[in-house]
Amino acid sequence: MNIHFIAIGGSAMHNLAIALNRKGHHVTGSDDEILDPSKSRLNREGILPEAEGWFPDKINTQVDAIILGMHAREDNPELLKAKELGIPVYSYPEYLYEASKDKIRVVIGGSHGKTTITSMILHAAKSLNFPLDYMVGAQLEGYDCMVQLTDTAKYMILEGDEYLSSPIDRRPKFHLYKPNIALLSGIAWDHINVFPTFDNYVNQFRIFIQSIEPNGRLIFNANDPEITTLVHESSTIKATQAIPYETPSFEVTEEGTCLHVNGNTYPLQIFGDHNLQNLMGAMRVSEQMGINAHDFFTAMSDFTGAGKRLQKVVENDSFVMFKDFAHSPSKLKATTAAVKQQYPTKKLIACMELHTFSSLKKEFLPHYKDAMRAADFPLVYFNPQVVAHKKLELISKEDVSQGFGGGVFVANQTQEVLDFISSKIQAQCVLLMMSSGNFDGIDFESLGVQLMESIDSSK
Repeated sequence: MNIHFIAIGGSAMHNLAIALNRKGHHVTGSDDEILDPSKSRLNREGILPEAEGWFPDKINTQVDAIILGMHAREDNPELLKAKELGIPVYSYPEYLYEASKDKIRVVIGGSHGKTTITSMILHAAKSLNFPLDYMVGAQLEGYDCMVQLTDTAKYMILEGDEYLSSPIDRRPKFHLYKPNIALLSGIAWDHINVFPTFDNYVNQFRIFIQSIEPNGRLIFNANDPEITTLVHESSTIKATQAIPYETPSFEVTEEGTCLHVNGNTYPLQIFGDHNLQNLMGAMRVSEQMGINAHDFFTAMSDFTGAGKRLQKVVENDSFVMFKDFAHSPSKLKATTAAVKQQYPTKKLIACMELHTFSSLKKEFLPHYKDAMRAADFPLVYFNPQVVAHKKLELISKEDVSQGFGGGVFVANQTQEVLDFISSKIQAQCVLLMMSSGNFDGIDFESLGVQLMESIDSSK
């Protein structure tokens, strides 16, 4: 097939383009801005557009299908040309569904933990030589492409994002996959620019449950009250087997976390209640695919986490530094608590960046109350220029402090963040950097090395 991508440079879009190119399709694309790593990866595959911009001349009757990314607009000239010629236009999730219609589709949904749970299942499958097609929203270590589509794999696992499908299809992505096996990790209000009320947001998950194929399976986090309520009230759940999971029995040792399941003990490299819940959910999914629990947990002994999910930057006897993607209130609270639980005798310096649309909205800030209570030295950073760029009401340091319930240092300049860390750093401490960005230019790896050397030299 001749397949053209409108907005090929997106993090998800370029992975699908690479996967289809490797499968033998003739892939072309356009975008008005393509940045690394997408640019380099598309170039290596030989499918990087010659020039940035939109070129309607690329759209002709030889094109069999258009895949439309969220970055494009409704009036995109290539899209208009495709509609004029009657060429089928698919959103990213629509095309993935079409490509996996004959497979057993496993969809991992929820406000948090999606990438981690999906990566856990992929890790186990890879370790056990279990054939599995996949789509993951983040770049994972050990994979050069985060989409795989084969003709042989019986199962396909899809990270079920609740964000919108395309500029012309305002349905959440995970409504389109029609899972045979579904997982819901939890509900915590997010994407408030799209889902203006909590009830509206919750309803998206209700629709997702209704989209499960007849005689399907729903695996759900029984520790999450919102999910549990939805499962119990669902009119379709009678035709769907509901399988709960919850925080397992475990202990924290000097060597790490030990999991206790079915009379067996499994050493793990991950830690925190939320990650152990994720692990149990991943195990329940794997069971449904035919992987037994013992093999799964054994395979997970060397799993260190998904990229930027409690990812260790540096470590020695005196100092540990992590970076994490946490940005929503629930993720922030879970991640901070997990690190403190794992390192109870060390001082925890926790820094988070308000970076997403929701987090920078003044009326949303109270949802962060006490989210960093586990930290000994908590800091919250925001960039006023980002707030202005997103055309949001300006917020002050006081607004942020009040939203978090006080007790946090608030910074709006990168240097303030670095100065704060320098003033608190000491032997026997942990530094946790949480953001979906990088605090406007902080190189985490360089900072970690610098701080570790500073502590060592002061001994």
